[in-house]
Amino acid sequence: MSWDLLWSLLLACALVYLGVQLVRFVRADGDLTLLWAEWQGRRPEWELSDMVVWVTGASSGIGEELAYQLSKLGTSLVLSSRKANELERVKNKCLEISNLKEKDILVLPLDLTDRSSHEAATKRVLQQFGQIDILVNNGGRGQRSLFEETNLDVYKAIMEINFLGTISLTKCVLPHMIERKQGKIVTMSSVMGLVGAPLSAGYAASKHALHGFFNSLRGELAKYPEITVMLICPGPVQSNIVENAFCEEISKKVENTGNQDYKMATSRCVRLMLVSMANDLKEAWISDHPFLSFCYIWQYAPTWAMWLTNKLGSRRVRNFKSGLDADSSYFRPMKKKSN
Repeated sequence: MSWDLLWSLLLACALVYLGVQLVRFVRADGDLTLLWAEWQGRRPEWELSDMVVWVTGASSGIGEELAYQLSKLGTSLVLSSRKANELERVKNKCLEISNLKEKDILVLPLDLTDRSSHEAATKRVLQQFGQIDILVNNGGRGQRSLFEETNLDVYKAIMEINFLGTISLTKCVLPHMIERKQGKIVTMSSVMGLVGAPLSAGYAASKHALHGFFNSLRGELAKYPEITVMLICPGPVQSNIVENAFCEEISKKVENTGNQDYKMATSRCVRLMLVSMANDLKEAWISDHPFLSFCYIWQYAPTWAMWLTNKLGSRRVRNFKSGLDADSSYFRPMKKKSN
C-alpha cells in the first residue's frame, strides 16, 4: 500500500468520524458525556433499585415524573413539597404503576423556606427507612419579570427557596451520608445556572449560586469518594414552572404562560436524570438545541455568547409581553400582533 493511499484512507476515516460526531451533536438532547453514559454506561435499572430516594418538589413537573420512574425501578420514595394533597395523588399513582407497597412511600410535606423544620423532617425519613441513599433537591420556583419592574422581595424569596432552602436540607442530610460514607446529593440546577437570560435574572442568580456552592462542597467531600455531588441542568421542559413563576410582586402570578408543547418532554428529561444518577456524573446538561448549543458557547466562547444573548434577548421580552412563551423566541420568529 502506497503512502498516498494510506494518507487518503486516514483522511477519509477522520472526515467520517467528524461527520458522525457532528450528526450526534446536532441530534443531541444532552451533553456528549451524558449521552455516552446512556449508550455505554451503567443502567438505572441496575444501579438505583432498592435505594431510598428523597425527592423535593415531588408534587408536579420533573419531581412528579421522577417519582413515577423511580417507583418503576423499585426505589423506596420520600415525596416532599408544600402540597400534601398533590403528594398523596402522586403516591397513589406510584402504587398503581409499580410493585411498591404503602410502606415503601413516605409522603412528607415540607416547606423549603421553613428551615427550622428540615432537621425534624430528616429524622422522620430515617425513622421510616433507616437510610437516605439519594437526596434530590428539586424544589424551587422560576421567574418571569424584568429587573426594573420587580420588587426586591421577589429576589429574596427566590434565594430563600431555590438556594437557602436547598442547602439547608442538604446540611441536615449530609451528616447521615458522611456517617455511612456513601450517598448521592442531586441538585436540580438549570441551563440558567450556566448562562443568563432576560426575565430570569433572579432565577439565574439562584442557580448560579447553587453551582458555586455544590462545586465547592464537592471539593470538601473529596475524602468521601462514595458521596457524589451532582448538578442537573435542564433546559426548557414541559412542566408548570412558568405557571408557578414569580412576577414583579410576590403575590402576583404569570398571566400568560404561552404554549409549552415545543419543550422537551418531562419523561425524557427524567430518564436522562436517572442515567446521570446511575453513572455518578458530576454535571449533566439536559436540553434540546439551541439551548444545548448555548451551554457550549457560554463555556468556550463567552464573548460571542453575550452578543448572541443580547440579540435574542429583546425578542424574548417581546414574546413574553405578547402572551407567548418567552423561550419560544429561540425557536421561531415572534408572531405579529393583529391590528
